Amino acid sequence: MTNQSAAIVQKLWSYASILRDDGLSYGDYVEQLTYLLFLKMADEQTKPPLNRESIIPESYDWPSLLARDGDELEVHYRHILEELGRQKGMLGVIFRKAQSKVQDPAKLRRLVADLIDREEWVTLDTDVKGDAYEGLLEKNAEDTKTGAGQYFTPRALIRGIVDVMQPEPGMTINDPACGTGGFLLAAYDYISAHHSLDRDQKRHLKFDALSGTEIVDNTARLCVMNLLLHGIGGDESPIQVGDSLAGDSGDRFDIVLTNPPFGKKSSVTVVNELGEREMESLVVVRDDFWASTSNKQLNFLQHVKTLLKINGRAAIVVPDNVLFEGGAERLSAENCSTNAMRTRC
Repeated sequence: MTNQSAAIVQKLWSYASILRDDGLSYGDYVEQLTYLLFLKMADEQTKPPLNRESIIPESYDWPSLLARDGDELEVHYRHILEELGRQKGMLGVIFRKAQSKVQDPAKLRRLVADLIDREEWVTLDTDVKGDAYEGLLEKNAEDTKTGAGQYFTPRALIRGIVDVMQPEPGMTINDPACGTGGFLLAAYDYISAHHSLDRDQKRHLKFDALSGTEIVDNTARLCVMNLLLHGIGGDESPIQVGDSLAGDSGDRFDIVLTNPPFGKKSSVTVVNELGEREMESLVVVRDDFWASTSNKQLNFLQHVKTLLKINGRAAIVVPDNVLFEGGAERLSAENCSTNAMRTRC
């Protein structure tokens, strides 16, 4: 991380301790920053030299927020989140089920006017913006009380896996459990650093090469913002919000890179005959799966195989029981090895 990136991270993070007094977790703070940064950058893009048409309705844009104070600001902020959460594309993913967590209007005003508005985010170097946001996500992951580390794969591990897979220009790359987008960003950086790209290749890499799915709304919005700040994506979100295991979308990719959630069983909450809520194992049955099981990581392994094109390759972080246990796990390992799918553990 550059000195400028570190300084921005420190500036943004210094305000977190103030909001902690109001019961805001680090994860909540990063989430609120995501909403505000997106609104600010969308406004900046409407001004010279970009002069783009605003993607935010005028009544809910950054100037409308900046013009308010006190209780009026707090109420308007909530209305912005509710309205933009109904939109499609990038807006819909960023603001899906968004809620205001800043209860003190004075602190919200300080966050808007003193912290976010004083930076010209669009003019900052992409590496600075991306590194700064990645720094916030890493700090958030270190806050183990929030469980944030569940979706933040160590970046050294990610870079090592991507170095082995060696993605190339023109390839399509997917992560069906993308978290905050670490694998997608590492693949983007690898291709950019190892190849001299022409205009069409650059456009493909920015808009079409990378995609992912994330089941948790909050994490998906962090991922989209992370990609956006790194210069990836356009009006349509490259990230889908939903359960990857729910079915086969029909999409196929050259490379799949992923660290799916660990857990022996997939489960759902049901109400028993006594009216009590309890957990029940959920067996995933799909026509494209060779084994029906409630084993979550095995189901992801089968799903990844479905996602691959002919001669496609995959690198997956899995516990060793997926490859070496008996039963469905043994069947999974045999199918992987006989279908030319490379799995890196």
